[in-house]
Amino acid sequence: MLVLTRKKGQALVIGNDIELTIIDIQGDQVRLGIDAPRSVTIHRKEIYEEIKNENLSAAAGKEIDIKVLNQKFAKDKES
Repeated sequence: MLVLTRKKGQALVIGNDIELTIIDIQGDQVRLGIDAPRSVTIHRKEIYEEIKNENLSAAAGKEIDIKVLNQKFAKDKES
């Protein structure tokens, strides 16, 4: 992990097109300004973890009984 020291108003650049600026420092909180292309997704880590867990849950899904599904479609075709 790279650790940098920055003061209020100072910035750092990631790659060619992402800039982080220290907007404000109050106690143990730091406000960051992030200038990045719209194609770059930016989330707070706790939100990112929630999204990741929801995606894993959705991908796992529940098992589907093919016979029951075929019966359902057969009934729909008859109607």
